[in-house]
Amino acid sequence: MAFLVAGTLQVASQVADAQESLGRKGKYSVKDPRVALALCSPEVSASTAALLEGVFQTLGFESCRRQGASVQVSPHLPPLPQPLPSAPPGASLHSGWHSLLPQGFRGELTRFREQLDAHGGSVGCAFVALVARPWQLRQSQQLVRELSRCKALWGRPKVFLLLSSAPGAVPEPGAFLASLGELCGRRPHWSLLQLLTEVFSRTAEESAGAAYCPVLRSSLRGALCLGNVEPWGPEPEPGPSAQYDLSGARAALLLAVTQGRLGAQHDVEALEGLCQALGFETTLRTDPTAQTFQEEMAQFRKRLDAHRGPVSCALVALMAHGGPQGQLLGADGQERQLEVLVQELSHCGALRGRPKIFLLQACRGGHRDAGVGPAALPWFRRWLRAPPATPSQADVLHVCTDVQGRSSRGPTPRSPNQADVLMVYAAAEGCVAYRDKKGSDFIQTLVEVLRADPKADLLELMTEVSWGVVGVAWGEGLDSAFFSAPVFCSPPSHPFAEGGSPLPSET
Repeated sequence: MAFLVAGTLQVASQVADAQESLGRKGKYSVKDPRVALALCSPEVSASTAALLEGVFQTLGFESCRRQGASVQVSPHLPPLPQPLPSAPPGASLHSGWHSLLPQGFRGELTRFREQLDAHGGSVGCAFVALVARPWQLRQSQQLVRELSRCKALWGRPKVFLLLSSAPGAVPEPGAFLASLGELCGRRPHWSLLQLLTEVFSRTAEESAGAAYCPVLRSSLRGALCLGNVEPWGPEPEPGPSAQYDLSGARAALLLAVTQGRLGAQHDVEALEGLCQALGFETTLRTDPTAQTFQEEMAQFRKRLDAHRGPVSCALVALMAHGGPQGQLLGADGQERQLEVLVQELSHCGALRGRPKIFLLQACRGGHRDAGVGPAALPWFRRWLRAPPATPSQADVLHVCTDVQGRSSRGPTPRSPNQADVLMVYAAAEGCVAYRDKKGSDFIQTLVEVLRADPKADLLELMTEVSWGVVGVAWGEGLDSAFFSAPVFCSPPSHPFAEGGSPLPSET
């Protein structure tokens, strides 16, 4: 009986800690220690290391100390469980930096995770910076998965910042970090998404003519404000200066397969009503074949290019079954690659420099995410009516500032045609998207959030959508619940807002 009570109290404490991190709707509270890890390849200079350390300190992360070959840790956490290897020849080491060859990135992050779990307490936020050559940065998804296993970070935000150290990289790491550090100090009320978007906008203006297109991938479930102010406090300072001009026409295309998709008609009706209420001229097509997906996108693009006045924004909703690699399946069961559809609209002349929003309600694979959470016996959860878990891929912000390469699953950095695109997925890569007779949690929550606060910045609203979707699963209180973590992916040149309003308000 004593074991039962002790175990119950421990689980209750873990659940309370996790809920405290998002204690206010859509807002992270990062009162616990913030920890950071910086990994770089040998060519990175000590001056760049110093700039990154300054950014960490400005954002409130713990001071660094040297352990072995100088790896960044918090002074309030125990030392790493084993000695670190010596730095490779020619490595540039600074307080908080561990300069190593690419095969060491995964090992160092594993040690970092083990150290946090050995700490025995909660961590408010983790920030991992990786400065290396573009081909080395492609390991980042492995690092994200590794840190997502950290028990101390359950329900806590995890930020990954990728900077290219290649000669001529845009942005140059030092300049990017200097701009970010300066802005962090002047705008403590801004969320991290706002800070990054503003820095990206400045960099794009300063690098005119260069192929520059950063990408943010986020499954955050709330605003992440790292300044020394409460994230829900008053904001006397203005928002980001560079904003989209949304005074022109708005157009929406809804393509939905309803055959064999229980509840899909409810999603169609909800989205169509939202688009019309928010001033979009809406085109709806149901049960398109794979070929029709392509044809409708091409016709949509032609109509926009033929429009006599300015077009300020386009929204495309794609709702269908998904293939094992994230393909869309038409009503005929044939596949259509998402990238082809995105490229079609990205080449629209009328939308150059304008926001293009894609909503994807489809599976992106067959993995059913059972989530991560406090270790407990099933009857503990029933007794406490506590959430059994949270999605394993939730609470991650993945920032690629300059990564070359090509992907079939979304916008690719260094591709100017992919700028100003916001991709919002119902599920993380490789995972199932859920839907029942009432519709999908993703579409229904998104419509509810946008109707409730259409004047907020759209990127911040997407974090609230993620919060709401996970909250639906938590509210079920089922031990067997599986989770879907919405993800949005955006290479922004400006915030998705116009005077604080990404979309016209309802009348």
